[in-house]
Amino acid sequence: MASQVLVALALSLVGGFSTSLGALFVILSGAPNLKMLGLLQGFAAGLMLSISFLDLAHNAINSIGFLKGNLWFFAGVIFFAFVAHFIPEPTLAPGSDSKRKKDEDEGGKDIMKKHRRQVLFSGIITAIGISLHNFPEGMAVFLGSIKGLRVGLNLALAIALHNIPEGIAVALPVYFATQSKWQAFKLATLSGFAEPLGVVIVAYLFPSSLSPEILEGLLGSVGGIMAFLTLHEMLPLAFDYAGQKQAVKVVFLGMACMSASLYFLEISLPEDLSL
Repeated sequence: MASQVLVALALSLVGGFSTSLGALFVILSGAPNLKMLGLLQGFAAGLMLSISFLDLAHNAINSIGFLKGNLWFFAGVIFFAFVAHFIPEPTLAPGSDSKRKKDEDEGGKDIMKKHRRQVLFSGIITAIGISLHNFPEGMAVFLGSIKGLRVGLNLALAIALHNIPEGIAVALPVYFATQSKWQAFKLATLSGFAEPLGVVIVAYLFPSSLSPEILEGLLGSVGGIMAFLTLHEMLPLAFDYAGQKQAVKVVFLGMACMSASLYFLEISLPEDLSL
């Protein structure tokens, strides 16, 4: 059992730390302008919507039934809505009227400062959502590795592929808001730590009590979390900064890319472990 845990932990690190690769892409490319930020946020939103509805929620419904699958999905929606409610969106603290400058340059600086705070908030919320998303994925890698090394390895590599854009989704707004490469890399990397943490918890706390039905339910809840996260945080930013028409186009492009990757994943994995 100890060797299986170590193998699963190593495989989960491959998927978890692929968020760092996404962060490296962002910090090596430089901080984008607002329009580029909006386009990339829209693309990441498409990736996440596709995973949420066409993969996680879909498989939960097929595995545990329509009613239970929907209950788990909307439990995730309500949970993350509760989290977002108690992390209020930051706003600029109003200065005193006597000290407030009214020229256009200062107004432009205030607007940019507000943009940066809003974008930073979006990055933090995204990191929380992706951490919650990666946690049950670590559980899935553990269960897959118990079935066999090949199954666990295929699953870990597939998860790693779609964790790269998740690292971009975290690092991009943080880098834009803080102009700090280290902060962007650190937050994206920390969001990936939830995956090996999921392996440790499922292996040592309740190795025999986590049924496949519970795992599918948890993944369905993750779908709800990601759906709320995308519609509440990512799409508004994409619309604001890239324009509605352009943002919608890249959203569907992201959905198409992730759907293609999910198709190749489905035909490459055994039927009994297709997520």
